[in-house]
Amino acid sequence: MLQSGPVVSRVGLETHGLKNLGAVHWNLDAAGLYEHAIRRQEGKIAKGGAFVALTGEHTGRSPQDRFIVEEESTKNEIDWGDVNRPVSPEVFDRLYQKVRAYFQGTELFVQDCYAGSDPRFRLPVRVVTENAWHNLFARNMFIQPQKDELRDFAPDFTVLHAPGLQADPEVDGTRSEVFVVVSFERKMVIIGGTWYAGEIKKSIFSVLNHILPAKGVMPMHCSANMGKDGDTAIFFGLSGTGKTTLSADASRTLIGDDEHGWGEDGVFNFEGGCYAKVIKLSKEAEPEIYATTETFGTVLENVVMNKQSRQLDLDDARHTENTRSSYPIEFIPNASENGRGGHPKNIIMLTCDAFGVLPPIAKLTSAQAMYHFLSGYTAKVAGTEKGVKEPTAAFSACFGAPFMPRHPSVYAKLLGELMEKHQANCWLVNTGWSGGAYGVGSRMKIGYTRGLLNAALNGELTNADFATDPYFGLAYPTACGDIPAEVLNPRDSWSDKAAYDKAAANLTGLFEKNFTKFEEHVDGDVRDAAIRSNAEVKAAE
Repeated sequence: MLQSGPVVSRVGLETHGLKNLGAVHWNLDAAGLYEHAIRRQEGKIAKGGAFVALTGEHTGRSPQDRFIVEEESTKNEIDWGDVNRPVSPEVFDRLYQKVRAYFQGTELFVQDCYAGSDPRFRLPVRVVTENAWHNLFARNMFIQPQKDELRDFAPDFTVLHAPGLQADPEVDGTRSEVFVVVSFERKMVIIGGTWYAGEIKKSIFSVLNHILPAKGVMPMHCSANMGKDGDTAIFFGLSGTGKTTLSADASRTLIGDDEHGWGEDGVFNFEGGCYAKVIKLSKEAEPEIYATTETFGTVLENVVMNKQSRQLDLDDARHTENTRSSYPIEFIPNASENGRGGHPKNIIMLTCDAFGVLPPIAKLTSAQAMYHFLSGYTAKVAGTEKGVKEPTAAFSACFGAPFMPRHPSVYAKLLGELMEKHQANCWLVNTGWSGGAYGVGSRMKIGYTRGLLNAALNGELTNADFATDPYFGLAYPTACGDIPAEVLNPRDSWSDKAAYDKAAANLTGLFEKNFTKFEEHVDGDVRDAAIRSNAEVKAAE
């Protein structure tokens, strides 16, 4: 077996049961991985230098094919169900043996790295891939050890990535040909049947989400930034709510854009890179992220490129709407050098309310914060068969349910304790519709959202006058700079008040229905903060 690379770890691949391999390339940098990826015809180089790869049938995560091994040491800690699907150790062993056999004689790429920028809580991770570009993705997304740490690097978790290997559901006990299986006892993730690179980073995020709460660290699916005075803010939000856009503020230092921990010394990034959606990305609106699409070292997934001119077309969604850019965080000019910040002064929970009934900003109590964290609400615009588009509510506990192995109440309790201990303010920010639902009203102006967000972050709203929304119990400011008062009170922005009342009442019912599964897991103050559809509501005149 030929092994090469800048540093080959003394803790070899035989530790993971891998033998009789082809050439193994260890810890190559971007240039080295580019050379192999081009030699192996894994993708193309675009104008500007980014590497473009296509993932075929699977252009996003496969949540129904994600499994956790039901093991004695952890089975009572996992919130089993539709998100965390159990498989037996025997199923894992069959798939693991298939991966081992598949890798025999195969050229492999190894990247040793860390997940977590706080040295006390970081997880040493080894990613073994059959493709050079997937290894570059891992190098971009995780944190690079110092060179002198690589010689004796011993991973606490290993990812074996074999996208060209498909499972046989009848034989292997899987749902389809795709499998993403986590074993906490074996400290291993095995992935097959899908070329979508995001499975690599999200599987390790799920691992951290299980490990860290026991150490008193709150793992979070959020972005984070820091002001000039060191004031840290974190931004929770589902896809499409503006999490990446709003945290990328040129006046504040970017700590990270997706995954963080909150421990006794403050917030720390889990990652060393960013994984941004780039469909219809605008150079004018998001110049820093746009620039990464023209930078050597960036991996672009499923982005359309002209084969002759090598020019990218970021507006073309022929492969998927979920086009992605993976790049080291240092490609962003105002990124933090150490990926760490202090305890959050402000917590922002983002929602894109396409029903148009939530205020653009509301200050939450600690109990309300835990409630909305458990709810994880946003609304998506979905097309019907007749082509009529209407809002559809989406709830994802902890603003990241697919990645949370423990029960959501574990994370909510941690959040509440940390908020109380460090006296953090919490704000619900609606980046959705105003003046009516989708199709009638208009999207909240980004200028209004940024103005309100800045007022919250700089303390301007701390002593503002607030009114309480009668449907959702949300305290919203009655005035803020030059933002129109009717925008602050969503009912006032609707010309048809009866239509607003009907839409608001409908959404309260959806909130109430979603929260039933959490009722028995929370304290009385959180239950009291819950939105109820059967409460007597008297709309403001």
